[in-house]
Amino acid sequence: MARNTQVTADHNAPPVTQILAEFVATHPGYLAGGWSATVDHEAHRTFMNWLGCAVGAAHHEAADAALAAVNMLQPAAQATLPGRSEKVDMASAALINGITSHTFDFDDTHLKTIIHPAGPVASAVMALAEHTGASGRALIDALVIGIDVSCRVGNAMYPDHYDRGWHITGSTGTLGAAAACARLLGLDTQKTAMALGIAASQPVGMREQFGTMTKPFHPGAAARAGLMSALLASQGFTASPKALEAPRGMMQTVSTKNDWTEITHELGQRFEISFNSYKPFACGIVIHPSIDACAQLRAQGVTPEQIDRIELKVHSLVLELTGKKEPADGLQAKFSVYHGCAAGLTFGFAAEDEFSDEVVNRPDMVALRRKVVATVDDAIDEASADVTAVLLDGRRVHVFVEHAIGSLQNPMSDAQLDAKFHGLSDPVLGADKTTDLIAACWSVSQAGDVRALAALTQP
Repeated sequence: MARNTQVTADHNAPPVTQILAEFVATHPGYLAGGWSATVDHEAHRTFMNWLGCAVGAAHHEAADAALAAVNMLQPAAQATLPGRSEKVDMASAALINGITSHTFDFDDTHLKTIIHPAGPVASAVMALAEHTGASGRALIDALVIGIDVSCRVGNAMYPDHYDRGWHITGSTGTLGAAAACARLLGLDTQKTAMALGIAASQPVGMREQFGTMTKPFHPGAAARAGLMSALLASQGFTASPKALEAPRGMMQTVSTKNDWTEITHELGQRFEISFNSYKPFACGIVIHPSIDACAQLRAQGVTPEQIDRIELKVHSLVLELTGKKEPADGLQAKFSVYHGCAAGLTFGFAAEDEFSDEVVNRPDMVALRRKVVATVDDAIDEASADVTAVLLDGRRVHVFVEHAIGSLQNPMSDAQLDAKFHGLSDPVLGADKTTDLIAACWSVSQAGDVRALAALTQP
């Protein structure tokens, strides 16, 4: 039986695989004027936020299960697992650290694409840097470059790629991790193109997995795949030199929207890490405005006991992604705007403890989230929320959040990131060691060898 093999494809796409490879291999680093001090500071913020999240979830059951599986392979002790005493091979460290950095859904977010860029990129490049004894400066340079690759590819495909069901953090993160590791290894343009080409055959992750341990597996698997792609390329392994842009290459296979200018425009001049944001709340980013609004209601004196109902108006994407009305556990609650509202009003914030299984199933929390009445209003931006508390005495208290705390317009300060890190790391490493680790993160680019920092992450 004959098949129709005609596909709608762009046969005149620019050679973005080669363009990105040349950028990764040859763009000057920070000390040579490759980017501004502002961009470099954001890279340090990104690295610190990633590490705090990884340490905080180091003993989550997902990390325990992943480590048990890795140990069946009898890995060599090449790289550290932040927050744990064990060491594993660098590919397995990339996997597990990618998992732990995303387990709490507390990691960074590139808001234009909803990519969590540090998980795949930092997890891969930190494992490689520790094994090779690379400098902190080389680590940060590779982080900036790798995140730029993943987010630019994400910019080109979003939203079609995401709407099709891909978890864009994993699918583009593989490329970012490969680019960062190729940069750290000092691969030339040709071998870097091969690393990107190998990675292009390994996009990771489907949105169906949200609310399960497999969601954080996606950045971990992307980190491992990207690292292995760079290692393979370093040894002469080959791939298509048009693996990204070809009609049957990665990008045209997984997305009908491919805006090539998003990759090429101002490449090496504008850095996507500049648009990174950091979460004050440990859940899906689209819930944050609703939590912020409910926390503001609490600050105005509204208590759960006074509530008849909470009228919530949000963009349709919010309910599409986080419409779980009756989450059964903490992982599911991270995708429940109903639980987010209940947590914001009850506690005034929503860090990891507020998404524990115990809190999610508390009778008062169950009762309060059932009082949240959510409706769609696409006139409201995805990053905003309109919340009205209707009280038992008939009063109505209204809050509209245009830009939640943690957004680019209302960013977390360095001090707030320090406090977040302490909240994640103190229970694992202790307050004193956490203080030392935070200082090491802020000065990582001055370290001659990242192994000293890695040692600080172990109990």
